[in-house]
Amino acid sequence: MAITLTDEVVRNAVDTATLTRRLRCLRRTGQLRALLLVAPLMLFLLTIFVLPIGMLLTRSADNSDVARTLPSTAAALASWNLEAVPDETIYAAFAADLKASPRDDVAEVAKRLNYYETGMRSMLLKTARTIRNAEAPYKDAFIAIDEQWGTPRYWLILKQAMPELTDFYLLAALDLSRNEAGAIAGIAPENAVHVDVLLRTFAVSASVTLLCLLLGYPLAALIARSKGAVANTLLILVLLPFWTSLLVRTSAWVVLLQSRGVVNSALAWLGIINPSQPLELIYNRVGVLIAMTHILLPFMVLPIYSVMRSIPPVYLRAASSLGAPPLSAFWRIYLPMSMPGVSAGGLLVFILALGYYITPALVGGPRDQMVSYYIAYYSNQVTNWGMAAALSAILLVAVLILYAIYNRVVGIDRLRIG
Repeated sequence: MAITLTDEVVRNAVDTATLTRRLRCLRRTGQLRALLLVAPLMLFLLTIFVLPIGMLLTRSADNSDVARTLPSTAAALASWNLEAVPDETIYAAFAADLKASPRDDVAEVAKRLNYYETGMRSMLLKTARTIRNAEAPYKDAFIAIDEQWGTPRYWLILKQAMPELTDFYLLAALDLSRNEAGAIAGIAPENAVHVDVLLRTFAVSASVTLLCLLLGYPLAALIARSKGAVANTLLILVLLPFWTSLLVRTSAWVVLLQSRGVVNSALAWLGIINPSQPLELIYNRVGVLIAMTHILLPFMVLPIYSVMRSIPPVYLRAASSLGAPPLSAFWRIYLPMSMPGVSAGGLLVFILALGYYITPALVGGPRDQMVSYYIAYYSNQVTNWGMAAALSAILLVAVLILYAIYNRVVGIDRLRIG
């Protein structure tokens, strides 16, 4: 009997182990199948989204063009003491690099050096054209082209531009630079624009978020409390802007807000304003706030509405039956329960507003352009990829910091989008 029981236990143990192995095999098969299903999407996002952004951000610290075009000069300047005028060896190395390098590469180096000091581009191109026909000794030939070659000034700029990795663009994006001693210092006030642009971007984004909240919360509450066709109609009106192009919606505000547009004409017809003195509603901060609030309002309404729909109406009725005034019931019960939607909508609207480009460019003035405008300017007009990447990196870091603060204060687990 003991032997029979022992055999039964062994068979049960074997069956259990076999079943466990089969379950593990099925689990691995399911995980592998799920991975294969999402692999095309992951590959697409990696190739089209993550990789290009990563390559752009690396340009904020990349400075390899100068050292690659002027290798002999970089090696010669490595032992220079930064104070005395360079000797003939450095002049000869620089002349050899200029003669051996293609003109396009020299032009790229000249453009890079012009970021460090205005006027370096034309001076270096002139030097490169002249020195190609010069013979040793080269020191007098360089000084004949420009007397500053006989001082440490230009050589300090060259040495500063030689490292393959640089913090020049990141510092410039914060209106900082390194002086001749290598210490970080602020740039001249007349050239300091990027910090103001970043502060303006955050101020406009915060203002738009607040306006969307003030307008979107009552609208979301109205939709949540409505029923049937009324609720469906209001929800369709909220979603309707998504079916219209962003450029079309922004251009429509130009028509509405211009000095002889629909808004000013209606106010003049009602006698509220003087027709000869229309309100300045466009190409300023007012136009930017109005247009961006209109465009981003659905992103605030929908998260709040989704949370409000899940709040049982019986809670407010219970509070009312216990003697709570409507305002107190809203403040102590309804508002705290709707805060996940408010925080989600605020985070979504604020982050979207940080990267807005078309709307401020069309309805804003020169003092209303946000950081995205300058990223496009450096990318498309002056082809300064280093500055474009540096501003993009700072904007990305700002968004990550905002996300970390949100997660710390509210908690990402409380995020409710739908």
